[in-house]
Amino acid sequence: MAGIKMIIGLGNPGKAYEGTRHNIGFDVVDAVAARLDATVRQKKFNSLLGEARWQDLRVLLLKPQQFMNLSGQAVATAAGFYKMDAADLMVVADDMALPAGQIRMRPGGGSGGHNGLRDIIGRLGSDQFARLRVGIGSPEFGDAADFVLSRPNAAQQAALDAAKKKAQEALLCWLTDGLDTAMNRYNAKEAVSNGRKAITENKPNNGSDPESEPTKPSM
Repeated sequence: MAGIKMIIGLGNPGKAYEGTRHNIGFDVVDAVAARLDATVRQKKFNSLLGEARWQDLRVLLLKPQQFMNLSGQAVATAAGFYKMDAADLMVVADDMALPAGQIRMRPGGGSGGHNGLRDIIGRLGSDQFARLRVGIGSPEFGDAADFVLSRPNAAQQAALDAAKKKAQEALLCWLTDGLDTAMNRYNAKEAVSNGRKAITENKPNNGSDPESEPTKPSM
């Protein structure tokens, strides 16, 4: 639908999961809400919902309040209520396959093993929605589920804070100038070669690159 966009942040509900790596999708949505002078508090669609205006767009901000692997129900219900196409959605999720602090936008594709994205694809019946993946790094040792459900140390938190700011800017660019411009501008990453930093471009691919696989927390 012209004139309306939805940004969906993925995470797990409840105080126990606030500030964990897995909840960075929620954190990015909160950062966008702060920039747009909005709040994400209305309880609707099994989610917390906020609404804002950005230029001539109506912007919906959604934080599903079911566990990560059940996110699709809330997204599909909200999209159906507002009669939105998949192309009007942007899903923000954590990704262990990207270094902490790096972000990457893509126009669509498979879930890459990410249970939240998989459920959304299944519920929408389409994978043609944009997604912004925020790198959280991966554990050197130990269990991946414990890693994503834990809180970062100070150095890692600084990288994630920088990523949240960059993600916020990228999402506003998407709203203003479209996905291609946002990808070209914000998918650049720093690569270290022979001790020197070089800028390389992360170009969209065929959807085969890996994404982190979130795990439903035990109750």
